[in-house]
Amino acid sequence: MQLEIYRTLWGTNAGYAETAIESQEAGFDGLETRVPEDVDLAQQLQSTLKDHNFKLIAEISTAGEYSLPDQNASVDDHIDSLMRQLEVSLDLQPEFFNCMGGCDAWDDAKNMEFFERCLEIEQRYKITICHEIHRGRSLFTPWITRRMITNYPELKLTLDFSHWVVVCERLLDIEGDALQVIARHAHHVHTRVGYAEGPQAPHPAAPEYANELAAHQSWWELIWEAQLKKGYTRTTQTPEIGVDGYLHTLPFTQAPVADQWQIQQWMLNTERQHFADFVMKQTV
Repeated sequence: MQLEIYRTLWGTNAGYAETAIESQEAGFDGLETRVPEDVDLAQQLQSTLKDHNFKLIAEISTAGEYSLPDQNASVDDHIDSLMRQLEVSLDLQPEFFNCMGGCDAWDDAKNMEFFERCLEIEQRYKITICHEIHRGRSLFTPWITRRMITNYPELKLTLDFSHWVVVCERLLDIEGDALQVIARHAHHVHTRVGYAEGPQAPHPAAPEYANELAAHQSWWELIWEAQLKKGYTRTTQTPEIGVDGYLHTLPFTQAPVADQWQIQQWMLNTERQHFADFVMKQTV
């Protein structure tokens, strides 16, 4: 199994071409971003991917911005939103779609209707949609997620455990059985390290967050083990180190306490070594 690591464009202000050159030099295999609805910008992104032989993971956020869905939006509204974003992305032939979908206020009936319709769309378009476990969205807890994959075992997930660490306010130390089951549905991983009171450690290399880093890496290994058993020949990650309240800043000045791009590169290199060590263990 090979490891592919994608760069998120969240917090990146440079153009597509400049970002792709910088990302390629750092060792990334592709980009993860929402495809813009503006035709010219979408064409620029498409040209950049082709020029740099880069792969794309296309993001979709239904009925709202990322973790903030419209609380009044219906299941129909979310599906309509998904379809609009899907249709502007298809020409770029993404590897798959990462969907931040649904709403944390929904009951199981609405969640089930949403995921059932998403699976129908996957089949109709012959694509892969990965549903991200994300605060504010349908899969914001391990327990809801387990119920949904029990009802719909075909569901594929993007696992970003940093969200659940915040929701549960712990390092998921009593959710071991649930994590084992959920890991079997993982198709993609966001490698951000959270802690009990926040979704992003100021820097995952800091010794005061060593326990958090080790816990997240143990969960990522659960995913790799499950993917190997399923015959995966590649596994994908995005070190989604964010800004917008995720990156810690100093009071009054709002100066960042660490550099987003530097942390992304640190996680890229750390996880390449982590994966190599994991593979080595499998062959011993």
